[in-house]
Amino acid sequence: MSLRSQLLKGILDGCVLAVISKAPVYGYELSKKLQDLGLGDVSEGTIYPVLLRLQKHALIVGEMKPSESGPNRKYYSLTQEGFVALDRISSEWQQLSVPINALLMKGENLHER
Repeated sequence: MSLRSQLLKGILDGCVLAVISKAPVYGYELSKKLQDLGLGDVSEGTIYPVLLRLQKHALIVGEMKPSESGPNRKYYSLTQEGFVALDRISSEWQQLSVPINALLMKGENLHER
């Protein structure tokens, strides 16, 4: 597994919650939005286990809705607990990313000398 994949795996739940917090989405649409945000190829095979886990923890709910093209689609939206979890994840990310970025940038400057 690449370093990028390992890092993404650690924060993917938060990224999924953040996308869903904007508007309800179905699985393929979610995968595409994450890809469009620059997270690389986040396949449906990766997304659906995340969605199932988030649903199991009552952070999201799924609702079947008619599709304009084809079979019904399951749209996911955040629960109140999901919004709380997203706030917690965002806070934790800020607390971790600031010192890590500072450390890595200092390390990068050392290599330039």
